[in-house]
Amino acid sequence: MERMCGTVARGVRAPIIRSGDDLVSIVADSVMKAAECENFTIGNRDIIGVTEAVVARAQGNYASVDDIATDVKAKLGGEDIGVIFPILSRNRFAICLRGIAKGAKKIYLMLSYPSDEVGNHLITLDQLDATDVNPYTDVLSLDEYRKLFGYNKHPFTGVDYVEYYGDLIKECGAEVEIIFANDCRAILKYTKNVINCDIHTRARTKRILLANGANRVCGLDDIMNNPVNGSGCNRTYGLLGSNKATENTVKLFPEKCQEFVEAVQQVILDKTGKLVEVMVYGDGAFKDPVGKIWELADPVVSPGYTSGLEGTPNEIKLKYLADNDFASLSGQELKDAISEYIKNKQSNLVGNMASQGTTPRRLTDLIGSLCDLTSGSGDKGTPIIFIQGYFDNYTSQKA
Repeated sequence: MERMCGTVARGVRAPIIRSGDDLVSIVADSVMKAAECENFTIGNRDIIGVTEAVVARAQGNYASVDDIATDVKAKLGGEDIGVIFPILSRNRFAICLRGIAKGAKKIYLMLSYPSDEVGNHLITLDQLDATDVNPYTDVLSLDEYRKLFGYNKHPFTGVDYVEYYGDLIKECGAEVEIIFANDCRAILKYTKNVINCDIHTRARTKRILLANGANRVCGLDDIMNNPVNGSGCNRTYGLLGSNKATENTVKLFPEKCQEFVEAVQQVILDKTGKLVEVMVYGDGAFKDPVGKIWELADPVVSPGYTSGLEGTPNEIKLKYLADNDFASLSGQELKDAISEYIKNKQSNLVGNMASQGTTPRRLTDLIGSLCDLTSGSGDKGTPIIFIQGYFDNYTSQKA
């Protein structure tokens, strides 16, 4: 029988996960129950995605504001600290900033402009273009910023993050001075002790700061990368990938994700005889064309995945073949020719014109984005995503 559907992604409902829960069993049982209720069959190379949030929650991987403050004092000295390139987020960064501020006497907060690293804008490009300011070289004080741009509320949150972050620091008992710059070296005129909060450019920023006279430099990945007073931690990413849990705690990015995905894979194999792929996913890697926000605030899309998800797609562009190699064909003859081409395609299509226009990204980034979009970030109650047919192509038929 001819197959008429390709990739199918389903959000799978699960119980509310608490610290200490056996998440491996919960994931396997939830997928199998969904298959029974919705009348679908689990097959080889189907994919199970599990959001990092429930993995961290099951692990109990939390830290308090006071834990963060203790770590900051120990690593930065507890006096003047430069905090540079934070993202503009109440959920992602504000709670971390609260802990940082409690671990210092004065914060020099340096914000990038016109936007942060993931696309949250302090000001619009049109506002910037209406001035003589050069964002590559010019350092602005808070007074200069206000005179040029005034107060600007985020279009989705209604928050003026400049005011919000400044007030938050003062509420925590620290002094604050806010500056605006895009060259990390600008902070060294104010302090030699720096926490660089950028996510995907953090290694370069650290290198440049240390090469230009910084005394102590920590990225967010260096804060809470070991337990503090019995807290959770993430030994690889520290505070990166963390989310607000309560007004005084953060949920950290999960650890031991590789062990988790392999355990889920094994349970499904034992119960069904099918070898599925499993991944933990965080933020997908995509951009909102209206709000201009890049979703990728996590350090990686997937902190753990089974071996079958390694690599990049090896696909050809059907429309390229239809418009070029088989331009003279149509109907069943065209379908047969393209099907035969696919069956005999090279194992590595890098550089082959027939693959141009296919998405040159890692499988985990593509599938993680699909999972993130399917599960959403609100009240859908589907922290598990079950994907079928992702590795199929135009020639795949029903078993």
